[in-house]
Amino acid sequence: MHFSTTLAAVSALIASSAGHSLLSTPATRGNTKWFGTCAAGAGCKGPCDSPKADSPFNSNYVPKTYIQRGQELDVEWKRLNHPGGFVRLAMVPFDQSDSWSAFNSNVLEYTCYETNCGPTDPSDTIFGHLNGPGSAPCSTKVTVPKNIPDGTAVTLQWVWYGGGIYYGETDTSFGEYYSCSDLIVSGGPLSDEKPEAVFKGGDITYPDSGVCKYWGSNKVGDCNFGDRVPSPIDGDLLSQSLEPCIRGPELKGTPYGFAVGTNNTDSAIQPVPHSAVVASSAAPETPAQSETYSSVASEVVTSTPEAPIQSDIYSSSSSVESEAVIPAPAPTSAEVPAPVYTAPAVIPAPVYTTPAEAAPATTTSTAEAAPMYTSVATPAPAPAYSAVEPAPITTTEYKCRPRYSSLF
Repeated sequence: MHFSTTLAAVSALIASSAGHSLLSTPATRGNTKWFGTCAAGAGCKGPCDSPKADSPFNSNYVPKTYIQRGQELDVEWKRLNHPGGFVRLAMVPFDQSDSWSAFNSNVLEYTCYETNCGPTDPSDTIFGHLNGPGSAPCSTKVTVPKNIPDGTAVTLQWVWYGGGIYYGETDTSFGEYYSCSDLIVSGGPLSDEKPEAVFKGGDITYPDSGVCKYWGSNKVGDCNFGDRVPSPIDGDLLSQSLEPCIRGPELKGTPYGFAVGTNNTDSAIQPVPHSAVVASSAAPETPAQSETYSSVASEVVTSTPEAPIQSDIYSSSSSVESEAVIPAPAPTSAEVPAPVYTAPAVIPAPVYTTPAEAAPATTTSTAEAAPMYTSVATPAPAPAYSAVEPAPITTTEYKCRPRYSSLF
């Protein structure tokens, strides 16, 4: 019985491995290459699940989501059978949403991954206390900054890191996962003050404690895998990712740079070697190297709240407001159907002209219609209509009508 229960639990974890985790509310950009999920271990390096050029937000035919300054915006994701870790939320103008540096300098909030969610069966301890399967929705609220002008297109970034138990191995951590939502700010109180990042601690394992349960690292960038990508092998599912990232026990603490005495990652962290890693000249990332992101090679940034803050990216002097507008779609997309539908409309004319000559004796509206249908069905009906011999009889009947009329 114990074996079958364990097998079922492992199967539940494996079934969700293709997704692992992603933002569900607000709606995300998504992608087609990784089936909507952006996992650093699979080769998706962020900062979003797809570049701004591929965002559905660029289309005028996609409904836009409007938010207000000062609004408590609902943010939701599914647990997807994985426990622990942190979630980081940041917001930048849409035009800067391909920049790791911009997001790292404009973090709004850190929170626990399991803020208000947990396993389906709390008594299931196969993988540890409150580490069992379960895909309940998790959520938090983030305050929309008040220093964003009306009409500005912005991008909310969601990062999950420090999550645990990769394919049932209780001493492993996942790589990082990224999602982005594109929104428009309109209304609400306006202020020049830029918000500071906050941490909302407490999860299913450590409620109201100011800490989170996690594995591996509490710092964004440590499990991005640098410029390395997996080398998939046919029939080997695990070769499709560089995960797990770090091996080690379950931990508890706060995001890097926040609390004192709760950071359990002071010791050196070594990424887990993986057989599917492509041979690369780039060395595996270590905590000391995690401040550099391969997607922005010329920029050295940090993910800590105390990182140098750039000038207000929403200020009128930065020209961002004029650039962060909703790009118009390419006009050719709407013009393509025109030739497609007009061409077949001309073709039927010569096809039906020949059978139309068989019915000159009837009215124009019905004579043309009859041959059209008969010629398409079978060519035989044409003689059937022409061989209507009773026509003279009809003429005789008309001659008889005066006789009847004379009787009245």
